[in-house]
This record gives sequence, C-alpha cells and structure tokens, in this order.
Amino acid sequence: MESATEILAHESHVADVKFTPDGGELVSAGMDNLIKVWSVPSWKLVNTLKGHEKSVNSLSFSADGKWLASGSSDTNAKLWSYPTGEVLHTLEGHKKTVAHVTFSPDSKTLATTSYDGSIRLWYVGNGEERAVLKGHMKNVGPATFSPNGQWLASGGLGKEILIWSVESGEILEKLVEHEVAVGALRFSPDGEILVSSGGDQRIILWSTADWSMQKIFELDTGPGYPGTIALSPDWETMAVGLPYKVQVWTLESCQLKVEINIKAKGVYSLTFSPDGRWLANAAADKRVRVWDLSNA
Repeated sequence: MESATEILAHESHVADVKFTPDGGELVSAGMDNLIKVWSVPSWKLVNTLKGHEKSVNSLSFSADGKWLASGSSDTNAKLWSYPTGEVLHTLEGHKKTVAHVTFSPDSKTLATTSYDGSIRLWYVGNGEERAVLKGHMKNVGPATFSPNGQWLASGGLGKEILIWSVESGEILEKLVEHEVAVGALRFSPDGEILVSSGGDQRIILWSTADWSMQKIFELDTGPGYPGTIALSPDWETMAVGLPYKVQVWTLESCQLKVEINIKAKGVYSLTFSPDGRWLANAAADKRVRVWDLSNA
C-alpha cells in the first residue's frame, strides 16, 4: 500500500470522516466545531459547514446523499441539506454529548446516541422525535441499522450490545461477550453478520440468525482500547484503527494483510469509498489520511 495523502484538515482532533454516497467528496468532522468538505481525488477544500457550538463527533449520509447528519458535544444533532450546507433541522433532546448518528437504510429515520445513556429516533422529514430507547446503563456510542431497517444494534461503555426492534423500540437481544467498552458496530450488506469491536482487544463476527459468535479476531490494541473498524464495499476486507496504526485484514481467512504505522495515537474513524478504491482515516493529530487501495 502506497503512502497516505495527508490533509491538515482541522485545528483540533478529527473525530469522523465519511465519503459521500457517490464517492465524489470526503467530509470530515472536527473537534474545532466544524465540518469540512474535500474533493476527491484532489483533496482540496470545497466547503466548510458551521453551526455546532462544540466538537462534531459523528457524521452520516442518507442513501441518496441529499442529507447529512451530524452529532456534537453541544448535545444536539443537526440535519443538513447536502451539498448546500443549509441546516434544515436541529435535533434537541439529549442531555449530554451526542456520540453517534446514523441513518436508516430508507433514510426516513435518524438514530442518535448519547452519553446520557439514551438513543433517540427522529423522523428525517420534519425533524420530530419518533422514540426514545433506554436500556444501556452507561454512555451509548456506536449504533447501526440492519440493511432491512428492522433492527438497530447499539453499544458503548457497558459490556453489552443491544439489538432493538426499530418498530416497537423493544430490546430483542443482549450480546455480552465483550468484556469492556464496545467501540464500533457494522452489519454485513446481506444482514447476516454483525461485526463488533471491543476494548477487550477482540473483534467478533455474530450470526444474526441466532446471535452466535462465528469468528473472533484477536488484536493488540492496548488495554481498554476499542478499535474503530470499517468494512470494504465487497465485504472482503476490514480496516481496524488502533493506537498509532491502521491494520487491514481479510474477513474470510482472518489474515492480517498490512499494517500501517501513523504518527497519531488517536485513530477515531475509518471509512472506505463506495467503489472501494480509497480508505480514509480521521486522527487526533488534526489530519485526515487517505490511502489509494487500487495498487495495494
């Protein structure tokens, strides 16, 4: 894998990074309260979105790319028109930091998670609150919808992963194999596998048929560090963010393909471009790094 293109993106830590659904732009969220838009593949700044009063922690795009959601330490989430950058709705209700935002597959619902221990579901069209989900005993971090939109998986500082019915708001399953915090959650495109990373230095692949463990990746992350993860569009490769490094694994064989050392201890987010060519990383040293995988 060739050396990364480095973008000095923000004036503080870069907390999250996402490609637009068409792959034409890369969007970064910073602890300087800003959201920035970068062209692909020139990596030039094309827009800056201002509106949050504190750190922007999480980003999510609707499937058609017309909506961008952001979550912030100012306790609010925002829905933006994209690419105009107009704030359409400010979602107020959480009492503490909004840690994560994610759209449902049909883009009609947005889920927000918070350090207040709650998950809130919002109607995207009008910005009104749909439901409040309570079941976690501690901070809630990552959350993700299943591809069919029927389930929401969530995790955080507690050991458990909760599987919710989106329709009823009821807890359907509790997965408690991780021993520390849950750092990231991803469903496979067919919905048959849920991938979770934990502070116990393990990544677990769960079968959604019966929620049994199918595979376990043992990582050297350092105690209590739940690595962030990203899955390639073809579901063959997994990128893992760890202190001072990024690893790329094959999902089928659980083999480590490459390890990339970087200068930043905090590796907060990883994302593949929709065509699988680019892998981007948000890090604590104010930088976004992008690797071209076409020659890997």
